[in-house]
Amino acid sequence: MNELRRFVQIRNPRLKENEVAMSAGDQQLTESSLAPAGPRYDSYFFSGMALLILGTVLLGFAKTYFLAGMFRAPLPSWVIHLHGAAFTSWILLLIVQTSLVITGRTDIHRRLGMFGFGLACLMVVLGAMAGTDLLRRDGAAMGAGAKAFYAATLGDMIIFAALVYFAFRKRFDPAAHKRLIFIATISLMEAAINRWPFPIFQRSPLMIDVVAYSFLVLLVAYDLWSTRRVNRVTILGGLFLVVIQELELPIGNTAVWQSFATWVLQQTRSFHGS
Repeated sequence: MNELRRFVQIRNPRLKENEVAMSAGDQQLTESSLAPAGPRYDSYFFSGMALLILGTVLLGFAKTYFLAGMFRAPLPSWVIHLHGAAFTSWILLLIVQTSLVITGRTDIHRRLGMFGFGLACLMVVLGAMAGTDLLRRDGAAMGAGAKAFYAATLGDMIIFAALVYFAFRKRFDPAAHKRLIFIATISLMEAAINRWPFPIFQRSPLMIDVVAYSFLVLLVAYDLWSTRRVNRVTILGGLFLVVIQELELPIGNTAVWQSFATWVLQQTRSFHGS
């Protein structure tokens, strides 16, 4: 009997240790199941976003550009042709870059990134030229409206340029870099959404902002799901985009901007002899 008691006393501590170990294992399993997903799904999310952006652009410009033969499309000037080609190349490059990350070819991704930075610089120049060309063609018909819209065109180019610049500086910080690139691309989406073949966008221009900013909402939602917090770059970049875009038309309607746009209109008409 005494031997049996000693045996039980010896075995009990071991049983307690096993129970503690099992409890710790259960706790670890529970914590791992509740842990944030982290960056391991980034490639899939941003690839999906790139395809969604491509679909947005195709839907908006299908009738007037893509289905019209692109360079054979009846666009008003050669500047608009170059502008469309450059911006289309940017969207396609975005898809290629996200695909390279998924396949592990980050070496090619980095080399193409330098080409992308050069393309972005060209897009800013062509975007400003396309906006000025639109002002020249529609300035007389739209009057102050065309001059105010000119502020929106140049404002979007400033947003895009600033975000791409910071994305280039953050190219060794993947989380910040990819978010800045996508927010910069989102700044270009309103032109495509404005051309969606749905009457609601003509009746209520506010819907254009709603759809464009929904891309930011998706990015915020992904941040919360994957890391349980919104990335600092998402907050700052998103706020920069929204604030500047919402200030563009109010600035465009000021007397100072109207005078500036009138001067630009006179210079371009003098240059073109019209």
